Amino acid sequence: MQSYGNTILITGGASGIGLAIARQFHARQNRIILTGRDPGKLARAAASLPGVSTFPADLSDPASIKTLCDYLASDHPGLNILVNNAGVQYAYDFRTGQNIPQNILSETAVNFLAPLQLTARLLPCLSRQTAAAVVFVSSALYIAPKRSAPVYCATKSAIHTFARALRYQLEGSPVKVFDIIPPLVDTAMTASRASGKISPDHLAATFLRLFESDVYEQHIGKARLLQLLARLSPALAGRMLRNG
Repeated sequence: MQSYGNTILITGGASGIGLAIARQFHARQNRIILTGRDPGKLARAAASLPGVSTFPADLSDPASIKTLCDYLASDHPGLNILVNNAGVQYAYDFRTGQNIPQNILSETAVNFLAPLQLTARLLPCLSRQTAAAVVFVSSALYIAPKRSAPVYCATKSAIHTFARALRYQLEGSPVKVFDIIPPLVDTAMTASRASGKISPDHLAATFLRLFESDVYEQHIGKARLLQLLARLSPALAGRMLRNG
């Protein structure tokens, strides 16, 4: 997939993995639109990347997703890459946790339903382009979940499965489907973890290299090792990740 001259929407693009991917694409002369729920963070991200556009949106709200897509149709009809990166993670115990029903709704809405809604709404636009891509950010936790974040793990497993099935549906079309499968990445979400993390910039650079080579399922860093281990000993892989 060509990594320059594109028009790209990146969700969760104001920080972390999304911003790192934006920096990689920005260096390759692409037109970039960042979306997220915090206008202040979006403004700061845009200030560091001259020429980038922003559009605040709450991806847990279907009406906000529609408003975002209407804006893209009117202001960026050449959109040809969608990067579904935004995500939230809550750690809780179903036996004793507080606010579990609300957290379930939030996690599934942002991590799973929003990428599907955006993909469905934007696919007609993407399909009109000569070359296009939908990029999902799943997780190595689809291979072996951790006990502290059952809903997050489930949504990432679902996204991985959806990406593969959508790739089958879109064979022969201009739209390629990519799945970034990261290990532990050093973001605000993983701030409590002291070690074993890769930087968002390292992840983004690896993604772009594989993107340019049309590697559709991208097990990056330790995610690749976990994938291999799970083939050899699923039980051992499960034990390694169980306590997260």
